[in-house]
Amino acid sequence: MTVDDVQGRTVPIEGADGEVRLYRRHRNGGGLVDTTATVADGAAVHESAYVEADAVLGDATRVGAGCWIESGVTIGDDVTIGQNVHLGSGSRVGDGARIGANARIGAGVVVAAGARVAVDARVADRDVVLGDRRRSSSTDFGTAA
Repeated sequence: MTVDDVQGRTVPIEGADGEVRLYRRHRNGGGLVDTTATVADGAAVHESAYVEADAVLGDATRVGAGCWIESGVTIGDDVTIGQNVHLGSGSRVGDGARIGANARIGAGVVVAAGARVAVDARVADRDVVLGDRRRSSSTDFGTAA
């Protein structure tokens, strides 16, 4: 059985740690969503995106190709997330925020309502983005110890 054969049903996937997690294909876009995550009916998750356990995605939110939304992430309404974005565990994204392609958002980050994170930007763990976060010349995540 392939993942494409199971639209609307649960799909068991074994992680690198050997633990088997259950995912389902989201009705809008077909992305793999953990069965404990909550994704609004009006949201769209690209077929190559993953949404992990206990994440919450608001209405009219769009998750691009290749995204990885880690566990416990909360995303508000009308948020656009570009392709290949990684949102770290426990991060929060406010209503109307925009996250550019290839951005890397660390764990516990808050992206305020209406804020913008540029293409290829990096945001360190536990940081707060209030306005526009432009691309950094550093490729380091700046992860706090």
